[in-house]
Amino acid sequence: MKPLSRNIQRELDAKAVADGEEDGKQHTERGVRRPSRLFYVGLLYTVLWALVFFHHFSTSVQSGNNAAAASPTVLQLKPSAFFSASRIFRRDPCAGRYVYMYDLPPRFNADLVRDCRRISGSPDVCKDVANDGFGPPIMGGGEGGSLPERGAYDTDQYMLGMIFHARMRRHECLTADPAAASAVYVPFYAGLDAAMHLDNADLAVRDALSRDLVDWLAQRPEWHAMGGRDHFLVSGRGTWDFLRRPDADGWGNALMTYPAIRNATFLTTEASPWHGHDFAVPFPSHFHPSSDADVAGWQDRMRRAQRGLLWCFAGGPRGGDTGTVRAQIIEQCGRSSRCSLLGKSAVTKPGHYAPGHAMRLLESAQFCMQPRGDGYTRKSTFDSMLAGCIPVFFHPVSAYLQYTWHLPRDYRSYSVFIPAGDVGRNGSIEEVLSKIPSEKVAQMREQVIRLIPTVMYRDPAAKGVTFKDAVDVALERVIHRVAKRRRSAAEGREHVDSVDGGDSWKYDLLEDGQEKIGPHEFDQYLYMHLAGDLVG
Repeated sequence: MKPLSRNIQRELDAKAVADGEEDGKQHTERGVRRPSRLFYVGLLYTVLWALVFFHHFSTSVQSGNNAAAASPTVLQLKPSAFFSASRIFRRDPCAGRYVYMYDLPPRFNADLVRDCRRISGSPDVCKDVANDGFGPPIMGGGEGGSLPERGAYDTDQYMLGMIFHARMRRHECLTADPAAASAVYVPFYAGLDAAMHLDNADLAVRDALSRDLVDWLAQRPEWHAMGGRDHFLVSGRGTWDFLRRPDADGWGNALMTYPAIRNATFLTTEASPWHGHDFAVPFPSHFHPSSDADVAGWQDRMRRAQRGLLWCFAGGPRGGDTGTVRAQIIEQCGRSSRCSLLGKSAVTKPGHYAPGHAMRLLESAQFCMQPRGDGYTRKSTFDSMLAGCIPVFFHPVSAYLQYTWHLPRDYRSYSVFIPAGDVGRNGSIEEVLSKIPSEKVAQMREQVIRLIPTVMYRDPAAKGVTFKDAVDVALERVIHRVAKRRRSAAEGREHVDSVDGGDSWKYDLLEDGQEKIGPHEFDQYLYMHLAGDLVG
């Protein structure tokens, strides 16, 4: 750069002398002489280099892990970068997508994993936290080769908090600057904490860590910037485990009742239709792919699957109540030659089936029954979709009012809805399914197969993938929600896209441009007490 600058200066000086010799009166007649064309070339050269250095030294390298997010960034420049016009002028791919992740004290996450033996509900739970929450790998495709040769795990439904955190640690748009973030992630393993204390009669102990988190957040400047309205949390359990009032007895802890947390966005595997800040995301299933090819290959395999059964049910009886939808499904399936149930031999622990056995059944049927599980939703819904099996629901809260970010608004495009009351009156499930034209069945199955990427959780270490998985979809919607709240705050008002009360579930079902809430086809199910209306 220096030699070129000296050459330019010498030429400018020589030109000036030559011009002076030719016309000594030039300066007095025309004033200061205009710079030559060569001068402008030199000026443009200097400005170009200034832009290059400004671009690289003003761009922070975004960290993909916890430690880097909390420590200064070392800038590394590659020589090729200085000579690529596309790198200088291209749009930042993370613009509007940056996420700031707290480096929480380990008591809020890592220590809970180390104390896995304290988690209730599973004698083998410590194996469930392996591989960042994916659980033990399933080798060789599992029982009957019903799962992929690679990327298959025995994943427990409650490990979503860990799975999400593992993805965020490697997220390509993490930033160490909270002011540049479009959303702020709080990696608190709320589900593991709740599971450790569900049976504890001491309410203060149940609420201790949640209250500690609220106190910790309240001291952070990032929280004060928007009062937590740009923050989000993820739990591997349903909303119902976090709604106990601090001063009342009952189930679960009080995390979601604290005013500070109510400002944030809370992602759970089952949301409430009557709360405005919790949103449901899919349960994790058993396939966590590492590439686009893995996903495309699995989808093709599900398209070719031979489905000799009309319908099936992967689940067992509960409570012996013959009036429940579940009991009716088991009774009707047992009498049909076109239906199959998952045998007791496949049970590995209460409420848990060997993944290979379950997937083999789901892949062999056209329709998979989805009555309520421990709550209104079931992990089996997403196991079935992974298997290319069309889910059959018996209440809108089981899916349609839950996974509005991940599943189509037109529920008829990928599923069948049979009202629970019809089954309770001894309506024939098989008769309903048999009447669906084969062309419609093929269309629904294809839609289910197309949805597979958006309801699975990919390997967090995967590189170069282009498909959007459940985490990508959830992050987009969280960031969109925060952006609306930020715009409203700039205008001096509070943005309300959900409310507490009977109509809160409708906000995510409004058509584009629709602002007023009106009657909905699901009103008849939501305006009645769910426990009385939902007999499954």
